[in-house]
Amino acid sequence: MCVACGTCIDECPVGAISAGDVYSIDPDTCTECGTCADVCPVGAIKL
Repeated sequence: MCVACGTCIDECPVGAISAGDVYSIDPDTCTECGTCADVCPVGAIKL
């Protein structure tokens, strides 16, 4: 249920998140640190 607010993209330390109608996470780049999930205001990110 991503609302494309942009909060996660600014917090990702490895640049794994791409903007769009909804944001997507590149699984090859993501280190599963959890930072994006922690800051998501709608709980859309599950690791």
